[in-house]
Amino acid sequence: MTKRTKGDMLLDIFVYLFLITLGVMMLLPLVNVLSKSVSEEWAITSGKVGILPVGFQLDTLRQVISSSMFIRAFGVSVVVTVAGTLISILMTALTAYPLSKRNLPGISFFMVLFIFTMLFSGGLIPNYLLMRQLHLINNLWVLILPGMISVFNMLVIKSYYESLPEALEESARIDGAKTYTILFRIILPLSMPVIATIALFYAVGYWNDYFGPMIYINDTALKTLQLYLQDVVMDASAANAVNKSVDDLMNMSPEGIRAATVVASTVPILFVYPFLQKYFIKGVLIGSVKG
Repeated sequence: MTKRTKGDMLLDIFVYLFLITLGVMMLLPLVNVLSKSVSEEWAITSGKVGILPVGFQLDTLRQVISSSMFIRAFGVSVVVTVAGTLISILMTALTAYPLSKRNLPGISFFMVLFIFTMLFSGGLIPNYLLMRQLHLINNLWVLILPGMISVFNMLVIKSYYESLPEALEESARIDGAKTYTILFRIILPLSMPVIATIALFYAVGYWNDYFGPMIYINDTALKTLQLYLQDVVMDASAANAVNKSVDDLMNMSPEGIRAATVVASTVPILFVYPFLQKYFIKGVLIGSVKG
């Protein structure tokens, strides 16, 4: 085992300090917003809330969560995220499987075709005209279909498939298993680390998607949580966005409502990560090593 030098240890210290500083810089805005969402209104209005909350109250957060507009936008985001993630992970896994077979006729052509679409796109206006021609404007499918398959994610799953021993498939075929049986009963169960990782990528992408709903969704009833969040953040009288009575709003500041809305829209997707964390590192590493 090679003995570590002082230079190596200094480099480790520098890297750790840099990463800790970077992490703190990323967390501070979120901690500040979280503190404002539970602080007393007088402290928010007077600008006394920093890292730690001043006082403690949950009335603002409770009012935001109970708003009919928030509940509706939350439901739309949940539907798009769940449906989009399931469809995307299924289609991506099905696309990656044949492309992982090096003896597939024309595989080079199909790979060039996929990578070309990853590097170049038709642009915003042609995409909008296409969606309008397909009657998908103000339709939730417009938030799922255009990004149904990410070529980058497909390449990661394809690399994972290629890392599995070919003997598994050969023995299954000798036992009489067909292609779909091999895929769904052998390959996919063994690919859970990368499947869970890519599912997390898709879920976060659908949940945080802001540009697509802003371009394609005009119907108020179909607004996602991100569009609702934009309305609250941009509106000077953000209190109106929670659709509460005057008496309820007397004790609320627009900044407190914005902070509570940001927290209420961010926390749900954070709860997904712990359930997939055990697969996350393994899935990314194995899927990305073999190119």
